[in-house]
Amino acid sequence: MVSNTAEAEDLTQEAFLQLFRKIQTFRGESAFSTWLHRLAVNVVLMRLRKKTLPETSLEEATEPDEESGGPRKDIGAPDQLLTGSIDRVNLDRAIGQLPPGYKTVFVLHDVQGYEHNEIAEIMKCSIGNSKSQLHKARMRLRELLHEAERAKAREKREAAKQEQELTEPGSPPGPKNQSGRPGDSDG
Repeated sequence: MVSNTAEAEDLTQEAFLQLFRKIQTFRGESAFSTWLHRLAVNVVLMRLRKKTLPETSLEEATEPDEESGGPRKDIGAPDQLLTGSIDRVNLDRAIGQLPPGYKTVFVLHDVQGYEHNEIAEIMKCSIGNSKSQLHKARMRLRELLHEAERAKAREKREAAKQEQELTEPGSPPGPKNQSGRPGDSDG
C-alpha cells in the first residue's frame, strides 16, 4: 500500500502499538485475524491521509526549468505550504476556544483516534453524549474558523482601501461641472 519498505516497517510497528493499546476493545464477534487486519489497514489509511510535505533542495527550486528555461518556482507567489501552516494555527486557536467538554471529545476522537465507546469510558458519560459533544464541537469549530476567515477578508479589504487612498490622489478642490468631475463650471 505504501510502496516503501522502511515506511511499511514503520507502519507495521505502529499497527502493533495500536494492537497493544486497543486489545481490550476486541469483542470476539469476528476472528482475531480479521480485527487485526482492519486495525492495520486503518493505521495505513490514517498515515496516507496525513499531509506529507515534499522535500526539495533550494538549488533545485530556483534552477531554470529544462523545458521552458524559466524559473521552477515563481518567487513572490503565495506559498501554499505556509498557507497550510496558517490554517493549522487558526485551527489550533479555534480548538483552544472550544468549551472544555467539546474540546476533550474533539481531541480524543478526531486527533487521537479514540472510538466513541472508549471516549465514553474515559469521560464517564454515554456514547450518545460523546457523539453529541463531538458534533457540537465540530459545528462550533466551523463557526470559529468562518469567523477567522471573515476577519482576514475584512483586514484585506481595509488594507486594499487604505492602499487605494494612498495611491490615488484626491480630486483637487474647486468647482465641479454637471458630471460631478472637477473642472470648469458650466455657466
